[in-house]
Amino acid sequence: MRAGYFLIVLALLVFSACDGGDGSADAGTDGDSDTDGDSDTDSDSDSDSDSDTDSDSDSDSDGDPGCPPLDPPTGNIIDVTPSQVGDLQGIVAGASTGDTILLADGTYDLNGAYLWFDTPGVTLRSQSQNPDAVIIDGNYSTTEIVTVAASDVTIAEVTLQRAFTHPIHVTSSDLGDTANTLIYRINIIDPREQAIKINPHSTTAGFFAEDGEIACSSIILTDTGRPNVNTSASDGCYTGGVDAHQARGWLIRDNHIEGFWCPTGTAEHAVHMWRGCRDTIVERNVLINNTRGVGFGLSNSGTARLYSDDPCPEAGGAYIGHYDGVVRNNVIFADRTELFDSAAGFDCGVCLWSACGARAVHNTVASTGANFSSMEWRFAGSTSVEITNNIATHDLQERDGASATQTGNLEDALLTLFEDIGNWDLHLQSSATDAIDMGVAVEDGLCDYDMDGDPRDDQPDVGADEFTGS
Repeated sequence: MRAGYFLIVLALLVFSACDGGDGSADAGTDGDSDTDGDSDTDSDSDSDSDSDTDSDSDSDSDGDPGCPPLDPPTGNIIDVTPSQVGDLQGIVAGASTGDTILLADGTYDLNGAYLWFDTPGVTLRSQSQNPDAVIIDGNYSTTEIVTVAASDVTIAEVTLQRAFTHPIHVTSSDLGDTANTLIYRINIIDPREQAIKINPHSTTAGFFAEDGEIACSSIILTDTGRPNVNTSASDGCYTGGVDAHQARGWLIRDNHIEGFWCPTGTAEHAVHMWRGCRDTIVERNVLINNTRGVGFGLSNSGTARLYSDDPCPEAGGAYIGHYDGVVRNNVIFADRTELFDSAAGFDCGVCLWSACGARAVHNTVASTGANFSSMEWRFAGSTSVEITNNIATHDLQERDGASATQTGNLEDALLTLFEDIGNWDLHLQSSATDAIDMGVAVEDGLCDYDMDGDPRDDQPDVGADEFTGS
């Protein structure tokens, strides 16, 4: 059933307006520097009382849950119109648990104001349920448009554009974890830095941003926005899609993330989970023309979150950038000449660096031009991963002695396997005999469905699509 996939991608498009590519970048090995001033320096001594030794990152969602509008709001509703934009910061600050701030259609020019959510259980959403119709504009004068520093906050069905730093920042507080953030059916356009930042507030409090969900959203850096990227920090291209530090249990699904690259410098990944993140699920995302696709971990040294249950004893105390987690049913594709010609190029599709127990299963990574690797795993001692049933048009690479179990993958695949790459349709053609029925069976619950929510059969196809003949 391809219709579900196309409805999601079409809706997302309507919403919106590893090493360097030359293979030489050991620049990533010390990539823990983060200079945006939002308390990203990390605690190295998490006592974490949760002794759950069984990662629940392998649990499969029930096929394709889709991207329907949210249910009508309940509880106290605070209606806001664009004429009240000057009061919006105060309205958010004064909201109580259970309140829904309902934005009427129009553009909200913040003029340097920001929306800080430090009360749990508050929702910000559009009245019309149309993300295109409610635009919250930072105009590169508002730093973080939305900061979430309390649990059970929902941000949904709006457009956030032109933040000076991060359109959304999810962080813990000195009082406790920030849990169960829902970011749903939103557009993010042209962030100057990372579109969604997730990290601890304090280096000493021991509280984190946990168990959130980013779903059914469009996150895009356009050609208009690219010249505004922060070039003064990191590698001269300090931007990216979702960037999380020390976070556990996040689900990132059914998003369209596009355009995170710079003419010079190396952008961060479309989805990057590192510095001791754990149990992340990244599934059914469409990642188009980004320097890097999905990253678990980055360097092999630095500060990272530790866990009292020692989820990677085989590493013997080595630095771990990401524990467990699954990358599945994603389409990662590059076809833009300007990206290939940029300083970093199309670097890697799935990058697993200092990633212990990560699994990359049934992904499609394709490119019409050169890239450094379709998938790679890096750093001995700290990286042991599973690479299963993936389609890759370029190399799968082991680096620096990292360990991987590889089964059922199709490497150096031809672009002719896919329906219509010109329109980013990477479903399998009926003639794709190199992929159809050529995968290996995996255990129940790991990847029971494909990128459209279609069930996989006993002889699964390789890649994100299970060919159904329709």
